[in-house]
Amino acid sequence: MVKAQEITKYCQELLKTENFKDYCHNGMQVEGKENVEKIVTGVSLSEKLIKKAIEKKADMIMVHHGFFGMSFGENPVIKYASKKRLKLILENDLNVLGFHLPLDAHIEIGNNVSLAKLFALKNIKPMTEAKDNYGFIGESDDTSLADFVKLIDEKLETRSTIIDGGNKQVKKVVIVSGGSADYFMEAKNLGADTFICGELKEHVVREAEEAEINVIAPGHYNTEKTGIQNLGEKVAKEFGVEVEFVYIPNSI
Repeated sequence: MVKAQEITKYCQELLKTENFKDYCHNGMQVEGKENVEKIVTGVSLSEKLIKKAIEKKADMIMVHHGFFGMSFGENPVIKYASKKRLKLILENDLNVLGFHLPLDAHIEIGNNVSLAKLFALKNIKPMTEAKDNYGFIGESDDTSLADFVKLIDEKLETRSTIIDGGNKQVKKVVIVSGGSADYFMEAKNLGADTFICGELKEHVVREAEEAEINVIAPGHYNTEKTGIQNLGEKVAKEFGVEVEFVYIPNSI
């Protein structure tokens, strides 16, 4: 058993949350019971995830996509989905921790570096030297585009959407998970022939073709499963609490 505030402090220090200007608060978003024995982790906060956490008798939910909006200027009224979720959370005295951009960015356990390792890239390094950098770049063993996509789909258990930029061999890859399609030109400027994002935007299809860069989109959710699982494993090892990742399928 460990105090919820200790877990929060550990995660914030590990992820260097102070370096990021984000769309949400990175840390404890809803305070629940003081002591924690079991944590459920997931990519995105949802009614389904909360009910799973209750079913599994968790004391804390830790997610990548937590409560947005209320902390960055959108309509602060709690209604619809937020109302349903918050009601369940408060009724069951659950702690909710959310870590967004810092979890994309972390150089050891973050979403993007984890994907680079998962896809067997070499010479992996951050896209920029900025404290809040979250994209990573690496090199592939001159793999065909078809084989590289097959590897991604097998590792993430998904079916990627592909924009063929005319590069039949994959040599240099930039990865920015989630809703990051517009970063394809930054990837091109870094000399990449292939860019991996989470989800696409309509205008990117023709623009990427014309810029002659391959774009692979395995899905927003699918590109952001690894970071929260890694964070959960770190917390379990540090504090000796039970941590369980809950997979809630999402086609986007």
